[in-house]
Amino acid sequence: MHAWPASDVPALPGEGRDLRIHDTATGGPVTLDPGPVARIYVCGITPYDATHIGHAATYNAFDLVQRVWLDTKRQVHYVQNVTDVDDPLLERAARDDVDWVSLAERETALFREDMTALRMLPPRHYVGAVEAIPGIVPLVERLRDSGAAYDLEGDVYFSVEADPHFGGVSHLDAAAMRLLSAERGGDPDRPGKKNPLDPMLWMAAREGEPSWDGGSLGRGRPGWHIECVAIALDHLGMGFDVQGGGSDLVFPHHEMGASHAQVLTGEFPMAKAYVHAGMVALDGEKMSKSRGNLVFVSALRRAGVDPAAIRLALLAHHYRADWEWTDQVLQDAVARLERWRAAVSRPDGPPAEALVEEIREALSNDLDAPAALAAVDRWAALQAGTGGTDEGAPGVVSRAVDALMGVAL
Repeated sequence: MHAWPASDVPALPGEGRDLRIHDTATGGPVTLDPGPVARIYVCGITPYDATHIGHAATYNAFDLVQRVWLDTKRQVHYVQNVTDVDDPLLERAARDDVDWVSLAERETALFREDMTALRMLPPRHYVGAVEAIPGIVPLVERLRDSGAAYDLEGDVYFSVEADPHFGGVSHLDAAAMRLLSAERGGDPDRPGKKNPLDPMLWMAAREGEPSWDGGSLGRGRPGWHIECVAIALDHLGMGFDVQGGGSDLVFPHHEMGASHAQVLTGEFPMAKAYVHAGMVALDGEKMSKSRGNLVFVSALRRAGVDPAAIRLALLAHHYRADWEWTDQVLQDAVARLERWRAAVSRPDGPPAEALVEEIREALSNDLDAPAALAAVDRWAALQAGTGGTDEGAPGVVSRAVDALMGVAL
């Protein structure tokens, strides 16, 4: 599966800063020192209704991670999946009486278009669940053969008790885990499971649903968590720098994925930091496909909204915060974009070197994009007032905003 084209990232004078970021597993900040190649895995979409503002906010957060690392002259090895076969996709295809493969391809193509318009840097490896199946099957077989997984009426389940570190990502109690498991694709009430929390690794073929050759597992399709594990281990290995996604993935997805990987490899941890973006609401409720209260990036673009303004609307909120999308949020972003473009369109301006360092410091400090925006606002206000005599300043600001925040002025 191919990703989307990369926009150029301007080189900036001076030195970038190492990233300090909040780690869900430890509950506090960690300073990441990845070495010459930083490794990041971000969970991708299930392509049946893309791309809403909640998606865009999540991918904006991890685009900032990449940009901070690139500013330190590191290479970034970024991997993202596409869950192109799963119950929600099949259910939507059945509801709309369309082919599930065509639905997945259409929505994935739209996602690529939106990511390109928003200047999100693409992953090096963009991998669909279906194409990953040949690598998933042997992992499930290994878990089963080692006693870390078991058969139940043809399905294969992972035993969470096989991982002594289980619970170390989310730190939830059993009752909370069970509730979230039921809400987020698990089946804690299924009779015969060793532990209600045990997640499915391989679903035996169901009538009328797609299935693939699973070798000794029989025909079927993979569970959600093992998909990401197989892709991450294949392309990044254990101990990669950041496992990212929305906060709704902390449990069960990232918790279970960590346990799968740790049992498979005997190594700990799967990732050095588990980083999660907040949820975006609309009309007082979390924006979600199940509720249908979605604002789509493609719809905004069709309405003539500049993608740079959409990006500024996302950047106005700290990535870990839960926030609400409103018309005012967008109007404020459009106005900010107009001010910034007017400021950099002048032939000279106030010196910009200190501003570049402010942006760097803000973003290296747990991706504090609102602080970075405020710094540019102050420079733009000076430009609109007294101005300045530095002929290179507007170009420096324009390149810094592009390189570090992905906003083309």
